[in-house]
Amino acid sequence: MTRGGMPKYLQLKHEILSWLHRGERKPHELLPSENELAARFGMSRQTVRQTLAELEQEGYLYRQRGKGTFVAPPHFAKAGGAAGTAVGMVTTYISDYIFPHIVRGAEAVLRARGMGLYLSSTDNDKDRERESLRMMLDRGVGGLIIEPTKSAEGNPNLDQYLAFRYRGVPFVMINARYPELDCPCLVVDDEAGAYAATEHVIRLGHRRIAGFFKTDDLQGTRRMKGYLRAMKRYGVPILPDGVVTYASHNKWTYPVGKAGQLLRREERPTAIVCYNDELAVALLRAVREAGLAVPDDLSIVGFDDSTLAQAAEVKLTTLTHPKTEMGERAAEMLLRLMADPTYEAEDVIYTPELVVRESTRAVGVGARG
Repeated sequence: MTRGGMPKYLQLKHEILSWLHRGERKPHELLPSENELAARFGMSRQTVRQTLAELEQEGYLYRQRGKGTFVAPPHFAKAGGAAGTAVGMVTTYISDYIFPHIVRGAEAVLRARGMGLYLSSTDNDKDRERESLRMMLDRGVGGLIIEPTKSAEGNPNLDQYLAFRYRGVPFVMINARYPELDCPCLVVDDEAGAYAATEHVIRLGHRRIAGFFKTDDLQGTRRMKGYLRAMKRYGVPILPDGVVTYASHNKWTYPVGKAGQLLRREERPTAIVCYNDELAVALLRAVREAGLAVPDDLSIVGFDDSTLAQAAEVKLTTLTHPKTEMGERAAEMLLRLMADPTYEAEDVIYTPELVVRESTRAVGVGARG
């Protein structure tokens, strides 16, 4: 069906625009679903999707994952819709481990809205975090996605965050949040994840279980807390020196050296719960050098379900991290805040799931004599 030769998608577009101009649909009101619009106007769902995508690109509509398409407020184009305002993203790292997935998730959402993305890495250094924030402020970004640097060691850059707030620039945080800031945050339930990892090896019969945690960020302190809680809950005593803590600057040396010492003891650990997959893979070298093997002599659990978990010489049992989805949702949340400063965004907490692979085994099963 056409009207005066006008394509169907343009007919629907003009109809929706007339709703907006007449005030029949209010800002942030949910539109009918694609199926409902297709049935109402006698056109295919693909045609409806094309129309909605174009209106979203022009700043008249916005989408929320799992909820639908909403009417954007009148100032949305100026605040970050069609005008293409850039967003900044500051993470501890960009090009390695799980961070490329997080960045790609955010970038995909922003690109679909015609938004630019400025990226900056702090290399987990607070002075560099300050430099990154200043750069983003100077570039006039419309919003900011931030992973705090060494989040367990305070926030010397509070003045920079307050400068963004003074200018009305919203920001969201991922993986952790500085306690004094009330911005929305997307995090993994790190304590629950480490509890599940520890519980897993306890149920496999292990009682000599060491824990290795990086404690200059809140993820690490919370994962250590989950490990300690599980050990207490199941009445499993902690080995002398069985909890190993380290910092970002010595993550490639101290944990590996400490693991070598523990594994050469007569009462050595039979399982290790690790801060993340990166550490778990690094500890595999210490295991080999001690003349042991995973999982025959030692079970090991990582965290984050990174690409390392399956690329390692022994596929790691690990906990999931949403990665790409976290980046997507952070961008969606930020766009909503940019569109509507009164929007009260709620924190997003992901519950990690245990992924059992080859690096854990029940005590006594296949053990070398």
